[in-house]
Amino acid sequence: MFNVYIGVDPMTGKEKRTTRRGFKTKKEAELTLARLKIEIDKGTYKKDTAETYQDVYDLWIKHYEKTVEESTFAKTTSFFKLHILPVFGKYRIEKVNIDICQNTVDEWAIKLKNYRAIRSAASRVFDFAIKRGFILSNPFKFVELPAQKAKLNEVYEEKPENFYDREQLILFLKCLEKGSNFKSYVLFRLLAFTGMRRGEALALTWEDININEKELRINKALTRGIKNRRYVKATKTGISRTIKLDQKTLDILSEWKKKQKQEYLALGYNTLQPNQLIFSNSKNTYYEPTKVRTWLAHVLNKYELDTITTHGLRHTHCSLLFEAGASIKDVQDRLGHTNVQTTLDIYTHVTKKAKAEAIQKFEQYLDI
Repeated sequence: MFNVYIGVDPMTGKEKRTTRRGFKTKKEAELTLARLKIEIDKGTYKKDTAETYQDVYDLWIKHYEKTVEESTFAKTTSFFKLHILPVFGKYRIEKVNIDICQNTVDEWAIKLKNYRAIRSAASRVFDFAIKRGFILSNPFKFVELPAQKAKLNEVYEEKPENFYDREQLILFLKCLEKGSNFKSYVLFRLLAFTGMRRGEALALTWEDININEKELRINKALTRGIKNRRYVKATKTGISRTIKLDQKTLDILSEWKKKQKQEYLALGYNTLQPNQLIFSNSKNTYYEPTKVRTWLAHVLNKYELDTITTHGLRHTHCSLLFEAGASIKDVQDRLGHTNVQTTLDIYTHVTKKAKAEAIQKFEQYLDI
């Protein structure tokens, strides 16, 4: 290692020095020192230049945190911690070239489904370095994303449908209703009859329900932040929506409100307070979404029901709305899809089913 004087800071008048370490030989250190002295003499050396990718990342992340939601920030920092910094962290920022980036992305594509998002995050640091004058170009801009090729044995393999038809949903809710966990029955009934997202349901308060107008206001969602902290933010799209509720669902909710009052009073909580959560844990705070998954797995296994996820209930609601004759616009507004293509993709599932039923009816009619 070596430490060298590089001049006086014009802003403070104080002496400035820099330290370099990690050389394998004395000769290597002497050569680097000689080059530095030449840069200092010519006035081309910049002490403020970040040396490694990690250095630039440390500068960039402070600004990035102020520009995004906490949940997005938490997700992005996990990308860097798990995948990006272990590869690029120790590289000198100006030494990272296209080949290094291309090889890394190729490896990510083999191992990771979300490699495109990770590549995009890694590229942001280079863009920041350009703005700061540390480098002239971003090597990630020239990386070609690997094509996602289907394997031969997967060409004709269809993914299992993650939604219920009318009969499956009725059976699912009946099994829940006769169980001992009334709270889970209320939650899954609400998910199936509103199409709301799990995080939106777990953030609901009683103030969000208008009994007289038979309406439900959806304007927030529970999400994960830094260090897995649970907090409430705006909906996924950032847009609030108010939807109509059927009378039976309202009756079930009213019944749960009475039960909740009794159960939580025994725990020492007054559920008549403003902003009381409709679904809360034994400490009257937010549930972990994994708890909902546990409830769902229990009822599916106990009654040997067809597999579905909580998001599949949202898909179910959408599909059954179409079967009931709702328009694409009505379904889009009710589910809060900002992109109509999302609604149309589910509509395609429904029309495929209708076409299949049509040919069956034709075949039975002819009977030849």
